[in-house]
Amino acid sequence: MPTIERSSDLAVVGANGGAWAVDLGVDTPSAPADLNAPGNPWFACGAISDDGLTYGFDEDSEEFTPWGLSTPFRTEVTKSIRTFGMTFWETNRRIVKSLQYRLAVASFNPDGISGLYSFAENSSPVPDRRAFLFDVYDGTRMERFFVPSGEVTDRSDVKFASKEMAGYEVTVTAYPDAAGNSVYHIGIGTSETDNTGGGS
Repeated sequence: MPTIERSSDLAVVGANGGAWAVDLGVDTPSAPADLNAPGNPWFACGAISDDGLTYGFDEDSEEFTPWGLSTPFRTEVTKSIRTFGMTFWETNRRIVKSLQYRLAVASFNPDGISGLYSFAENSSPVPDRRAFLFDVYDGTRMERFFVPSGEVTDRSDVKFASKEMAGYEVTVTAYPDAAGNSVYHIGIGTSETDNTGGGS
């Protein structure tokens, strides 16, 4: 009877995680070389709802079936989009408001005298591309997603109620960079040390 290989430490439970964003510009960071907490110029997005992070795959393909066969002999991918969905709970954090309303972070700096900030929502939004980092933690295991060019392309309604936490539910779409890559991955925590297919 064959032995089924199972290894619980190769499974992932998204127990915790975080998100960071930064405006695109001359100082836009490159792909991280490690898993350290990002510093300047990154802005932390704070608490994310307990629904966690959703890494979306949106793909279409075209099948080519030759005459005389009922099974395609080639499939061509015609669309391949990567998205990240989450709900930001710290709606008073400047970077979170910046992403929600497509405005610079400085737009939410309070006045030094009155302590107030104000802004207006434009009826004709313009593109608002940012760089993003998304982390997923599971004990000593971790995976980081780096999006060199992304944009909040979908926003859900915001509900203010006494029995609910107000949140900004957003979807970030990853765009390709100059190298044609939309998402870079870096991780730690696998126990596999060879490619023989065996395990402990």
